[in-house]
Amino acid sequence: MIKILFHSFFVLFLAIPAVWAAPPEDDSNAADANRNLEGQVNSVSQLSDIKPSDWAFQALQSLVERYGCIAGYPDATYRGNRALSRYEFAAGLNACLDRVNELIAAGTSDLVKKEDLAVLQNLQTEFAAELTTLRGRVDTLEAHTATLEKQQFSTTTRLNAQIITAISDTFGNRVGGERDESGIYFANRGRLNFESSFTGKDLLRVRLEFGNFANSNGASQIAAATGTGMTRLNFDYDSNDTLFVPHIRYYFPVSDSLNFVVGPTGIGYTDISTTVTPATIADDGNGVPSLFGSYSPLFRRGGGGGAANWNITKDLVLTLGYLASSPNVPSASNGLFDGGYNALAHLAYYGKQGAIGVAYSHGYSPAGAVDLAAGTGSALSNAPFGNNIATSNDIVGAQGFYRFSPNFQIHAWGGYIWANAKNSGLSDISNGRGGTNSLFVNSGDNANVWFGAIGMSFPDVGGRGNLPGILFGIPPRVSNSDVRQDRDNAYHIEAFYRYRLNDNISVTPGFWVILNPENDSRNDTQYVGVIRTTFDF
Repeated sequence: MIKILFHSFFVLFLAIPAVWAAPPEDDSNAADANRNLEGQVNSVSQLSDIKPSDWAFQALQSLVERYGCIAGYPDATYRGNRALSRYEFAAGLNACLDRVNELIAAGTSDLVKKEDLAVLQNLQTEFAAELTTLRGRVDTLEAHTATLEKQQFSTTTRLNAQIITAISDTFGNRVGGERDESGIYFANRGRLNFESSFTGKDLLRVRLEFGNFANSNGASQIAAATGTGMTRLNFDYDSNDTLFVPHIRYYFPVSDSLNFVVGPTGIGYTDISTTVTPATIADDGNGVPSLFGSYSPLFRRGGGGGAANWNITKDLVLTLGYLASSPNVPSASNGLFDGGYNALAHLAYYGKQGAIGVAYSHGYSPAGAVDLAAGTGSALSNAPFGNNIATSNDIVGAQGFYRFSPNFQIHAWGGYIWANAKNSGLSDISNGRGGTNSLFVNSGDNANVWFGAIGMSFPDVGGRGNLPGILFGIPPRVSNSDVRQDRDNAYHIEAFYRYRLNDNISVTPGFWVILNPENDSRNDTQYVGVIRTTFDF
């Protein structure tokens, strides 16, 4: 009899999905199911939302009054039109089986009438085909599950990857030259991020990367051809299609308000904090295509080290971080504390429609590794005392965005750099025309660099996932110096349109103009065009 009841109850659930109580929409575990099915009822009249005119009334009445195995919700409702969960099916079936076993043990088998058994047998026969089909589906799912378990890469690791391809070219005579030395080129960059979690809250990310936007010396091909880094793409600084590991990052929280980020290589300010720009604007594959326009140059520095993020309140976050340029090298003038480094303090406030942040960065660059503007400005702003002079820097910056409507947002950022020469000597310093002059630098000489940009973008305009946008900015410029300052201001004017083909593929045509490249009006205007295709998976 129990076997027949089991099959019959199962058939009843398939044929009449409204018969058993179901969980609220936000319930997803057995505890919730047991909590909801906490009240057995002795009469169908105890269920306030069941009427005699309901098509399943007699079935419910029979199960309640003859077997006493129907449960309702604590508010005396049955909610018969809600979907049935596997947890509640198990809880309800268990209650009925327990009740039948009690009847048998008590010798009250006369309560189970032969007519009822006949009805249940007829139901079982009528739905035999559906039961057979269901068994087949379950068997197939079990086989697929077994295959997935055998073939899965890891129970703790997932792959998060992005492949970028781009066709690009520039127009305009090379800086200091008399002809356009660039041609159309087609290049790629790929990042394979293996992300693992061991506690469900932490995240270890190991990145494999390859690309061919750079020449054999690791320098940007387009910057080499045009004579200025102002023409660079946001994703063009990878090299030689050689697969390597440029980035290892581990994030772990210690409380609801405090978390840490550590990593021995490839950790940038963007990995320990936020650029405070709208969603995807700063993304290499889906945001602003130009290197300068994607986010503030203040955040383009890093190495290996760690940081702490403290949620002072729900909306206010303080980041404190320290990153060494070459922490893995134990020789003199290298290592975690004896070589180049950058330290960040960033306070960011997040509101409902936008966010704002203020940041301070202090750093030191040894001779031969000076790049204050991270390649986004003039050669002089990158190394105001030349690359032969060790240089310290202090940077203050502000950045923020505001979303006026779902389809219109504005963002802006700006910063100021104080640079200080740490030793004396002759140094080759950029002349703004593609060459250098040998000038003497005194220890303690100062230089000041400033930069800024403002952009507007229009999410979902032209279709869901699309993103048109425009940006105007002033790339880093040496405004004051004890050695040499830039002659003029360069101006960056950019427009782009990200077209979302589907959830995994987007195509972005982009175009920008550089007036007075290298902050020198004697240089021809540079025009840059790109068609970027991004694959996210």
